[in-house]
Amino acid sequence: MDQHGPQDVTKLLARLETGDREAEEQLFSAVYQELRRIASRHMRKESPGHTLQTTALVNEAYLKLVKQREVDWKSRSHFFGVSAQIMRRILVDHARTRNAQKRGGGVAPLPLNEGLVFSDERCEQFVALDDALNKLETEDKRVSRVVEMRFFSGLSVDETAEALKISPRSVKRDWSFGRAWLRAELETV
Repeated sequence: MDQHGPQDVTKLLARLETGDREAEEQLFSAVYQELRRIASRHMRKESPGHTLQTTALVNEAYLKLVKQREVDWKSRSHFFGVSAQIMRRILVDHARTRNAQKRGGGVAPLPLNEGLVFSDERCEQFVALDDALNKLETEDKRVSRVVEMRFFSGLSVDETAEALKISPRSVKRDWSFGRAWLRAELETV
């Protein structure tokens, strides 16, 4: 975990909103290790030579995060919640590109555990999951956000609850429902 507390990160985010360039550098230092930990956990089981590297994912996500001018950063958890959305977009875009290059057979199931493991071999599964998650969002936005934060960013129940301003019990319930809903949806693919 980073050496900066949640309040430090929140203060840096507030300074960043005012255009403070020094805050941007300090924020990078404060959150980089946590973003890298999240990304590397997702990528560590992949084969050598994987086309999307942890550092590239972290750097691209961070650059997109600090360019978010319309976001009113509330807290460290909010920052990492938004990072989940951005990492999801980056990974889905990468999967769609790889998928377009391959155009393979059927889609095998993707395990819906806490935290994402992404590989080139799973591009089709990943795209199918993204499509299902978009469909879930139209039915229940909060459940979709819980799944996104838990699965794509690997946030804990408490971190997800803080970011969404709901109880940990609601996160657990939504996480359970969301995984079941997505499994059922993905079985029809």
